[in-house]
Amino acid sequence: MASGAADAAGRAVWTWESASYEMLEDRSAADEAIAFAHAQHIDTLYLYADAFAGRTLIATRRETYRRLIRRLHAEGIRTYALLGSAFLHTEAYVLPEKRTAALAMIRRVLDYNATAAAEERFDGINLDIEPHILAEWDTRKMRLLEDYLELGQALMDLKRASGQTLEVGPAIPFWLDGITLTWRGRTMSVAEHVLGLYDYAALMDYRDHALGADGIVSHAENNLAIARRLHRRLVIGVDVTPGEPQKVSFDHLTEADLERELGLAAVEFGADPAFAGFAIHHFRGYQAWLARDRRRD
Repeated sequence: MASGAADAAGRAVWTWESASYEMLEDRSAADEAIAFAHAQHIDTLYLYADAFAGRTLIATRRETYRRLIRRLHAEGIRTYALLGSAFLHTEAYVLPEKRTAALAMIRRVLDYNATAAAEERFDGINLDIEPHILAEWDTRKMRLLEDYLELGQALMDLKRASGQTLEVGPAIPFWLDGITLTWRGRTMSVAEHVLGLYDYAALMDYRDHALGADGIVSHAENNLAIARRLHRRLVIGVDVTPGEPQKVSFDHLTEADLERELGLAAVEFGADPAFAGFAIHHFRGYQAWLARDRRRD
């Protein structure tokens, strides 16, 4: 169970395609998700809101989102539209020729919010588009990062034009603060460019321990300093699903280990105004990992 400093910091969870669609279409799945969120002190759900398996519920069955988000809000759970997926290969959305598809993805959420009642609207958007997954990353990294920033600018321009106030931010790897890029006449780290563009970010700070030179805290410190200077919020993401190398995930450890390390990190981050709690990757993996751990007891 979440407790102590880590609990007080707040907790989000990424919820991918199949799990989100189940919650949307099956009340018992939604009941289970809400109970799980309360048990783990999850106060924010990143709920997938794009196409999956030949359907796009956010466009064709908006009532499923209205019903679920209304329930989540009544239970005290904030809901962000999770956009980007391995299923759709959205890492390619950074490419100029994919810009139309990327903006259409965002526009569907903005259109949904524009017609929904206040208690049925998304509170924000979490964007998961990762150009470093592309095969050409090693040879075209700087060009792809420029394209990534251009996409971010276009997306935020679209949000501003809509007049909506929901906050929009990407999931970003912690190492963007170590890459310097000149973009639109300004030379700074990519992390600074990104945090300057968006309302907030979720830092994929995937390590299995809080302290030390290669820990959650050390990888977050500079990113938090950037966010603080720019008056942005930074959610610290960790993973509990299988990954390589072993240090990137808590998969090989226990719930007690996760809570201890998040507690240590929360103490280190303290009252930093940029620190906006933790996010766990991902809902279904988190459930399976906890069930496996508890069977050992």
